[in-house]
Amino acid sequence: MNIFHLRRRSLVRGTFLALASFVAGFALSGFPALHPNPWLLLPLLLCAFGAVDTARCLQKRWNFYHGAVLLLLYTDLMILLLLTLFLVVPYSGLTL
Repeated sequence: MNIFHLRRRSLVRGTFLALASFVAGFALSGFPALHPNPWLLLPLLLCAFGAVDTARCLQKRWNFYHGAVLLLLYTDLMILLLLTLFLVVPYSGLTL
């Protein structure tokens, strides 16, 4: 299976890593009342690795597959920004 071979491109692996890191970051942050947790850096890095893995699946010519991969990359970017928010806001003293 291509999912377990890191040298091969896998859209499923990249998407799974991003979604799993989102769930882990959501659980680690204690979302309604955000508290400082440096362990949120691990899901952030995991999501970045998933985004890079998703970006490897882009093709040179545009087609619907390329458009779907771009949509998944935007989803990965939103997850990265949300995890960064969960990491930074408790240290800044701001409340949401």
